[in-house]
Amino acid sequence: MEGQAETGQKKSKSLYWAAIVAIMLGLTALFQGVMRNNQLAQSVLTTDGEVALVLNRQRDGHFYAQGTINDTAIAFLVDTGASDVALSSAVAESLGLEFGPEITVMTAAGPVPGWVTRLDQIQVGPLLLRNVRATITDKLGEQALLGMSFLKHFSMIQEGDTLILAVAGEQE
Repeated sequence: MEGQAETGQKKSKSLYWAAIVAIMLGLTALFQGVMRNNQLAQSVLTTDGEVALVLNRQRDGHFYAQGTINDTAIAFLVDTGASDVALSSAVAESLGLEFGPEITVMTAAGPVPGWVTRLDQIQVGPLLLRNVRATITDKLGEQALLGMSFLKHFSMIQEGDTLILAVAGEQE
């Protein structure tokens, strides 16, 4: 009887440690998945000399990128449905942008007032454009929309949870 009790205790301890190891492996895999999904972008130079920006879809289903407008850091939401790069009036004022002609901007929430402006330059990863049309509106927060006035200059390939923006050679 005593031998059976010891064997039962050994099995219980083994199962306990196996469960701890399994939980640790599961948490490690989960952490690595979260870290991979939180990596917004990486720049690559392909073997044929193509410069590319690889963006990872985030948990909310969108693609985000860090970049600059006129050498000032800006967080972008990639929006192929936006005709122009779009920024809030607060961000535009902080960048010292000129509020050009007033226009009506059609958004998912309906028409809103806006202004046309031009950006001296936008850089996202290795991708740089100069003299880019943009729209200013009061209905955006600190995050800018990276719209088609920038995106149309690059090839875009979406494969699963990856969006690749690329251009052949150097971009100026």
